[in-house]
Amino acid sequence: MSKAEKTKQLIIEKTADVFNRKGYAATSLSDITKITGLTKGSIYGNFDDKEEVVVAAFKFNAERLRDSMNAAISKEDTAYGQLMAMLNFYKTTWEKAASQGGCPMLNAATEADDHLLFLQDTVKENFIAWQKKVSTIIEKGKAEGSFKAGLQTETYAYTFIMLIEGGILLSRTLNQITHLNTALDRVKLIIDQEIIN
Repeated sequence: MSKAEKTKQLIIEKTADVFNRKGYAATSLSDITKITGLTKGSIYGNFDDKEEVVVAAFKFNAERLRDSMNAAISKEDTAYGQLMAMLNFYKTTWEKAASQGGCPMLNAATEADDHLLFLQDTVKENFIAWQKKVSTIIEKGKAEGSFKAGLQTETYAYTFIMLIEGGILLSRTLNQITHLNTALDRVKLIIDQEIIN
């Protein structure tokens, strides 16, 4: 990795948590220079503008979340076990995620929806990637014969994502994990009652 690439990576890694906690729009260039210890010239020597830093920091946050979730899922062999591992991942990482500003997917989606339009495509790509991961697990279960054959895979995958993100939103807003747990329990109930054979 070249010196320029190392500097760029340092900027991304140092600002990722700040953007997630404070917000992508609210984080200023002075926040970026303060957290990185770099000058404005150094920041813009590595990125065209703040928008490019925002996209790179979100991608880093989303990848970090995805890698952690995938690591939990990969410990299980069966499709059912993998779905349960995903739910357990959100139960067990709640406190850490809350201390880092909450779910980076939800945070970025909220901002991209209204005023950070340049971030929309990247946020969409990450939600679609999550849907595809869940869909792949459901298809695996169908192939194993442990899940019902006629399931609308994509619909279930997006339903799980909606419930999880909605639970995170209420739990963060009301500062109670109860709402996330309710959402996760509902996903488990759907899996147990509608998906498994």
